[in-house]
Amino acid sequence: MTSLKVVFSRIGVVAIQVCLLAACEALDTVMCTLKARIGPVFRILNPDEFQTNLWKNGGGVTHEIARHPVGDGWQWRISIAEVGVDGPFSLFLGMTRILTVIDGAGIDLLSADGVMEARLHRPVFFPGDLDVTARLVGGPVRNLNVIYDADAVEPAVEVVLGPALLNYADGTVGFLCLSGAVTVAGDELHEGAFALGSGANIALATGAAGLLITLRGLT
Repeated sequence: MTSLKVVFSRIGVVAIQVCLLAACEALDTVMCTLKARIGPVFRILNPDEFQTNLWKNGGGVTHEIARHPVGDGWQWRISIAEVGVDGPFSLFLGMTRILTVIDGAGIDLLSADGVMEARLHRPVFFPGDLDVTARLVGGPVRNLNVIYDADAVEPAVEVVLGPALLNYADGTVGFLCLSGAVTVAGDELHEGAFALGSGANIALATGAAGLLITLRGLT
Protein backbone atom coordinates (compact mmCIF):
# COMPACT_ATOMS: atom_id res chain seq x y z
CA MET A 1 0.00 0.00 0.00
CA THR A 2 2.84 2.33 0.88
CA SER A 3 4.44 1.67 -2.50
CA LEU A 4 1.21 2.54 -4.27
CA LYS A 5 0.97 5.80 -2.35
CA VAL A 6 4.51 6.71 -3.39
CA VAL A 7 3.76 5.89 -7.03
CA PHE A 8 0.56 7.97 -7.05
CA SER A 9 2.39 10.82 -5.30
CA ARG A 10 5.08 10.80 -7.96
CA ILE A 11 2.45 10.70 -10.71
CA GLY A 12 0.78 13.72 -9.10
CA VAL A 13 4.05 15.66 -9.00
CA VAL A 14 4.73 14.85 -12.66
CA ALA A 15 1.22 15.91 -13.62
CA ILE A 16 1.67 19.23 -11.81
CA GLN A 17 4.99 19.79 -13.55
CA VAL A 18 3.42 19.06 -16.94
CA CYS A 19 0.60 21.51 -16.20
CA LEU A 20 3.04 24.20 -15.09
CA LEU A 21 5.13 23.69 -18.23
CA ALA A 22 2.04 23.97 -20.43
CA ALA A 23 0.96 27.11 -18.56
CA CYS A 24 4.40 28.69 -19.06
CA GLU A 25 4.33 27.89 -22.77
CA ALA A 26 0.86 29.39 -23.06
CA LEU A 27 2.01 32.52 -21.21
CA ASP A 28 5.00 32.85 -23.54
CA THR A 29 2.67 32.64 -26.53
CA VAL A 30 0.42 35.35 -25.09
CA MET A 31 3.39 37.63 -24.34
CA CYS A 32 4.77 37.17 -27.86
CA THR A 33 1.36 38.04 -29.29
CA LEU A 34 1.12 41.13 -27.10
CA LYS A 35 4.61 42.25 -28.07
CA ALA A 36 3.76 41.84 -31.74
CA ARG A 37 0.64 43.95 -31.30
CA ILE A 38 2.37 46.61 -29.24
CA GLY A 39 5.26 47.00 -31.65
CA PRO A 40 8.73 48.34 -30.89
CA VAL A 41 9.44 50.25 -27.71
CA PHE A 42 10.58 53.84 -27.77
CA ARG A 43 14.21 54.73 -28.27
CA ILE A 44 15.40 57.69 -26.21
CA LEU A 45 17.97 60.01 -27.79
CA ASN A 46 19.81 62.58 -25.68
CA PRO A 47 21.04 65.84 -27.28
CA ASP A 48 24.64 64.58 -27.44
CA GLU A 49 23.40 61.77 -29.70
CA PHE A 50 21.93 64.13 -32.30
CA GLN A 51 23.95 64.44 -35.50
CA THR A 52 25.15 67.99 -36.19
CA ASN A 53 25.41 68.98 -39.87
CA LEU A 54 26.03 72.14 -41.86
CA TRP A 55 22.98 73.65 -43.47
CA LYS A 56 22.62 72.85 -47.15
CA ASN A 57 23.16 76.55 -47.92
CA GLY A 58 26.15 76.75 -45.54
CA GLY A 59 24.50 79.39 -43.35
CA GLY A 60 24.33 77.47 -40.08
CA VAL A 61 23.98 74.08 -38.43
CA THR A 62 21.19 71.57 -37.82
CA HIS A 63 21.08 68.92 -35.12
CA GLU A 64 19.49 65.94 -36.86
CA ILE A 65 17.45 63.69 -34.58
CA ALA A 66 16.11 61.07 -36.98
CA ARG A 67 15.29 60.32 -40.60
CA HIS A 68 13.47 57.52 -42.39
CA PRO A 69 14.69 55.62 -44.20
CA VAL A 70 18.35 56.13 -43.35
CA GLY A 71 20.35 57.62 -46.20
CA ASP A 72 19.75 60.25 -48.86
CA GLY A 73 16.37 59.06 -50.11
CA TRP A 74 14.50 59.75 -46.90
CA GLN A 75 10.74 60.32 -46.64
CA TRP A 76 10.89 62.35 -43.43
CA ARG A 77 13.47 64.01 -41.23
CA ILE A 78 13.26 65.52 -37.74
CA SER A 79 15.87 68.05 -36.65
CA ILE A 80 16.56 71.11 -34.50
CA ALA A 81 18.08 74.23 -36.07
CA GLU A 82 19.77 77.03 -34.18
CA VAL A 83 19.15 80.40 -35.84
CA GLY A 84 21.22 83.34 -34.60
CA VAL A 85 21.17 85.67 -37.61
CA ASP A 86 18.78 86.65 -40.37
CA GLY A 87 19.22 84.77 -43.61
CA PRO A 88 17.84 82.36 -46.22
CA PHE A 89 16.56 78.87 -45.49
CA SER A 90 17.79 75.77 -47.29
CA LEU A 91 15.53 74.41 -50.04
CA PHE A 92 14.11 70.88 -50.00
CA LEU A 93 12.63 70.19 -53.41
CA GLY A 94 9.44 68.13 -53.41
CA MET A 95 9.16 68.25 -49.61
CA THR A 96 6.96 70.04 -47.08
CA ARG A 97 8.23 71.62 -43.87
CA ILE A 98 6.67 72.06 -40.45
CA LEU A 99 8.64 74.56 -38.38
CA THR A 100 8.02 75.03 -34.66
CA VAL A 101 9.93 77.55 -32.55
CA ILE A 102 10.89 75.76 -29.32
CA ASP A 103 13.10 78.44 -27.78
CA GLY A 104 13.05 82.21 -28.33
CA ALA A 105 10.42 84.76 -29.28
CA GLY A 106 10.04 83.76 -32.92
CA ILE A 107 10.95 84.53 -36.50
CA ASP A 108 9.26 86.07 -39.52
CA LEU A 109 9.50 83.98 -42.69
CA LEU A 110 9.60 86.20 -45.75
CA SER A 111 8.80 84.87 -49.23
CA ALA A 112 7.11 85.85 -52.47
CA ASP A 113 3.86 84.66 -50.87
CA GLY A 114 4.14 87.18 -48.03
CA VAL A 115 5.22 86.94 -44.39
CA MET A 116 4.58 83.95 -42.13
CA GLU A 117 4.89 84.63 -38.41
CA ALA A 118 6.49 81.69 -36.60
CA ARG A 119 6.07 82.18 -32.87
CA LEU A 120 6.93 80.09 -29.82
CA HIS A 121 5.19 76.69 -29.83
CA ARG A 122 3.03 77.52 -32.88
CA PRO A 123 3.78 75.17 -35.83
CA VAL A 124 3.99 76.73 -39.31
CA PHE A 125 3.61 74.71 -42.54
CA PHE A 126 5.17 75.71 -45.88
CA PRO A 127 6.61 74.07 -49.03
CA GLY A 128 10.20 72.93 -48.69
CA ASP A 129 11.08 74.43 -52.08
CA LEU A 130 9.70 77.88 -51.17
CA ASP A 131 12.41 80.55 -51.24
CA VAL A 132 12.25 81.80 -47.62
CA THR A 133 14.36 84.31 -45.72
CA ALA A 134 14.24 84.31 -41.91
CA ARG A 135 14.06 87.54 -39.89
CA LEU A 136 14.55 87.12 -36.15
CA VAL A 137 12.09 88.62 -33.71
CA GLY A 138 13.74 89.51 -30.40
CA GLY A 139 16.92 87.47 -30.69
CA PRO A 140 18.12 83.94 -31.51
CA VAL A 141 15.73 81.00 -31.71
CA ARG A 142 15.78 77.23 -31.89
CA ASN A 143 13.36 75.54 -34.27
CA LEU A 144 12.23 71.97 -34.53
CA ASN A 145 11.73 71.03 -38.18
CA VAL A 146 9.79 68.13 -39.63
CA ILE A 147 10.58 67.89 -43.35
CA TYR A 148 8.63 65.24 -45.24
CA ASP A 149 7.34 63.85 -48.52
CA ALA A 150 3.61 64.57 -48.45
CA ASP A 151 2.96 61.69 -50.87
CA ALA A 152 4.50 59.19 -48.44
CA VAL A 153 3.69 60.36 -44.92
CA GLU A 154 1.13 62.45 -43.06
CA PRO A 155 2.64 64.17 -40.01
CA ALA A 156 1.15 66.25 -37.22
CA VAL A 157 2.91 68.44 -34.66
CA GLU A 158 1.42 69.77 -31.44
CA VAL A 159 2.51 71.11 -28.07
CA VAL A 160 1.31 69.01 -25.11
CA LEU A 161 1.02 70.38 -21.57
CA GLY A 162 0.86 68.23 -18.44
CA PRO A 163 -0.77 66.56 -16.75
CA ALA A 164 -1.40 64.24 -19.70
CA LEU A 165 -1.14 60.58 -20.68
CA LEU A 166 -0.61 59.75 -24.37
CA ASN A 167 -0.68 56.43 -26.20
CA TYR A 168 -0.39 56.06 -29.96
CA ALA A 169 -0.39 52.47 -31.25
CA ASP A 170 -0.39 53.32 -34.97
CA GLY A 171 2.42 54.91 -36.94
CA THR A 172 5.61 56.47 -35.66
CA VAL A 173 5.58 58.86 -32.72
CA GLY A 174 8.26 61.32 -31.65
CA PHE A 175 8.28 63.35 -28.47
CA LEU A 176 10.64 66.17 -27.46
CA CYS A 177 10.73 67.02 -23.76
CA LEU A 178 10.63 70.80 -23.43
CA SER A 179 10.40 71.00 -19.63
CA GLY A 180 9.27 69.20 -16.49
CA ALA A 181 8.86 65.53 -15.60
CA VAL A 182 8.11 63.25 -18.56
CA THR A 183 8.29 59.45 -18.78
CA VAL A 184 8.13 57.20 -21.85
CA ALA A 185 7.25 53.55 -21.27
CA GLY A 186 8.22 54.15 -17.64
CA ASP A 187 11.65 55.62 -18.47
CA GLU A 188 12.46 59.23 -17.62
CA LEU A 189 12.82 61.62 -20.55
CA HIS A 190 15.11 64.49 -19.61
CA GLU A 191 14.67 68.04 -20.86
CA GLY A 192 15.96 68.33 -24.42
CA ALA A 193 15.85 64.56 -25.02
CA PHE A 194 13.78 62.96 -27.77
CA ALA A 195 11.83 59.69 -27.77
CA LEU A 196 10.98 57.87 -31.01
CA GLY A 197 8.93 54.70 -31.49
CA SER A 198 5.37 53.45 -31.10
CA GLY A 199 3.00 51.67 -28.77
CA ALA A 200 4.13 53.02 -25.40
CA ASN A 201 2.64 55.45 -22.91
CA ILE A 202 4.00 58.99 -22.65
CA ALA A 203 3.18 60.57 -19.30
CA LEU A 204 3.58 64.26 -18.48
CA ALA A 205 3.41 65.48 -14.90
CA THR A 206 1.73 68.74 -13.93
CA GLY A 207 3.75 71.64 -15.30
CA ALA A 208 5.58 69.53 -17.90
CA ALA A 209 5.57 70.39 -21.60
CA GLY A 210 6.62 68.64 -24.77
CA LEU A 211 6.33 68.60 -28.52
CA LEU A 212 4.44 65.62 -29.98
CA ILE A 213 5.08 64.48 -33.54
CA THR A 214 2.97 61.77 -35.19
CA LEU A 215 3.94 60.28 -38.55
CA ARG A 216 1.41 58.13 -40.38
CA GLY A 217 2.62 56.37 -43.51
CA LEU A 218 0.49 56.72 -46.66
CA THR A 219 2.17 53.94 -48.67
